[in-house]
Amino acid sequence: MSLKDIQSTGTKDTRSGFGDGIVAAARKNSNIVALTADLAGSLKLNQFMKEFPERFIQCGIAEANMIGIAAGLTIGGKIPYTTTFANFSTGRVYDQIRQSVAYSDKNVKICASHAGLTLGEDGATHQILEDIGLMKMLPGMTVIVPCDYAQTKAATEAIAEYEGPVYLRFGRPAWPIFTSERPFEIGKAQYFSEGTDVTIFACGHLVWNAIQAGALLEEKGVSVEVINIHTIKPLDEEAVIKSIRKTKCVVTAEEHNIIGGLGDAIAQVAAKNFPVPIEYIGTKDTFGESGTPVQLLKKYGLDVPDIVAAAVKVMSRKNNG
Repeated sequence: MSLKDIQSTGTKDTRSGFGDGIVAAARKNSNIVALTADLAGSLKLNQFMKEFPERFIQCGIAEANMIGIAAGLTIGGKIPYTTTFANFSTGRVYDQIRQSVAYSDKNVKICASHAGLTLGEDGATHQILEDIGLMKMLPGMTVIVPCDYAQTKAATEAIAEYEGPVYLRFGRPAWPIFTSERPFEIGKAQYFSEGTDVTIFACGHLVWNAIQAGALLEEKGVSVEVINIHTIKPLDEEAVIKSIRKTKCVVTAEEHNIIGGLGDAIAQVAAKNFPVPIEYIGTKDTFGESGTPVQLLKKYGLDVPDIVAAAVKVMSRKNNG
């Protein structure tokens, strides 16, 4: 199937995928509990609160305390989902996550909304662009960045059955839905096309941009492989190596700093197994600013034309190398 044939079935925010997913998971597993730091509405927990009031804990604006409570709940067999904005889910509570969750290997699900530039108007203080790097460096931490509403819902349900600490990253803006009919499995890359000229690895909201960029490249006669790396850790190294051996050049696309994120994870695998030219799409060692998601993706070089240009550049590097 051509990339241009991949159509959106509508738009919806990925945080709503989380809200619907946690309700579905809780209906199946009575050990699931939800904790929030004064952001139940923003994390779409209203239905969970309605159905399972005895399994909801409002921690107030006390994120560090929330992580500690969650770690404690696991000792009694509960599966706690902590919820707040991504900036507060990681940067504000990194010590508590490191000591009480990761080092202690607790079965806590850290669920983080409002991540990346597409948070938009809230500006640089809330647009964390370092969280993937922070979390994937923690031993034993699984890091998942789904790409649309449907995949976020599926991931939210899947982590309930996955033993160990998880960081689940999602966002606020309405975004195209395009994975409803595609299976989700933690740690397994998802192919949207197979090609021989260039590979585009993407995660989160930029998967849709990668698909659009790939469709434009196909119109120019380029054979493009677009792969959704929804699980940054554990990375599907087999899929990465197989693809880069075939195309011999790579573009990575993420709504995150190019330092420490998806791009660095792909580059490390390439360096150890099959070095190839790589171009990074992401923020370039900078904070964000206030603006609409569309404006910010364009300004910071994360838009569809930027991915197309990166693919053209990396193919040129391959051919001239």
